Amino acid sequence: MDPHLLRTYVTVARLASFSEAARELGYTQSAVSQHIAALEQDLGAALLTRRPVAPTPAGTRLLEHASPLLLRLDAARAEVIRMAAAPEQGLTLAVAPAALTRRTAEALPPTGVTLSVLPRDEIPAAVATGAVDLGLVDGLAAPNDPLRLPDVAPLTARGVGQEPVAVLLPADHPLARRSGLRLDDLVDARWLDAPATGVPLAQLRAAGGTSGFRPALRYDGTDLRTLTTLAAAGHGLTLLPRSVAVGVPGTVAVPLTAPRVVHRTELLHAGALRGPAAALAARLDVTRS
Repeated sequence: MDPHLLRTYVTVARLASFSEAARELGYTQSAVSQHIAALEQDLGAALLTRRPVAPTPAGTRLLEHASPLLLRLDAARAEVIRMAAAPEQGLTLAVAPAALTRRTAEALPPTGVTLSVLPRDEIPAAVATGAVDLGLVDGLAAPNDPLRLPDVAPLTARGVGQEPVAVLLPADHPLARRSGLRLDDLVDARWLDAPATGVPLAQLRAAGGTSGFRPALRYDGTDLRTLTTLAAAGHGLTLLPRSVAVGVPGTVAVPLTAPRVVHRTELLHAGALRGPAAALAARLDVTRS
């Protein structure tokens, strides 16, 4: 299967338009049509309906395979280029909003760092494809257990640290005076759905073994201050690492006592560490997960 044809197909399916796909890819519309026809001939199946442009059942199934296949090709290309290139003097680092602790920030080189805050789900792909040298991701885990990360490409995950988690409540919330909270107590509470910033509700459901934790408001940004402001205003609860939750004006951070989970942070990289990336890992004294 020709990856060039596959990329064209994915673009057409995403944009639902041959002409828009041609514009994005820099091809003529005729070339895009020829790519799709060639791929359909190769697979012996119709992949798209034309009016409207939409995947057929076979095309939908191909899309499920296409993204990880293309990502792995991009990751392989990036790793080979990295191996052949001279070590860079700078360092590019992608971090999830709650993953950058003070300890990690203090370990960064004084100059030459480019830091990007990304939704945690985007960071593994950014590392795999060489968009950044390193990634810092976070999430809920049992103490000393590794995070469950998407299998986008061969990546190495190294534990950076873990800390207790706390439920962020408005100061006047009925549960704010508690010394600790169980996740079972909060199944029917109003929650902030902030998958890129707070602990995703899917992780809460998995930890609690329930389908509860209904969202009251969804926040799709990556700014922690916005998330904590929403919590302080009573729009919903959120679960955060204790170091982030404590001291937010207008809120109370109540420790989560059960189940026994922690906020874990891991450093991601592809291939062997070199240059400033290796130096940062050494300063953090991380160990392979």
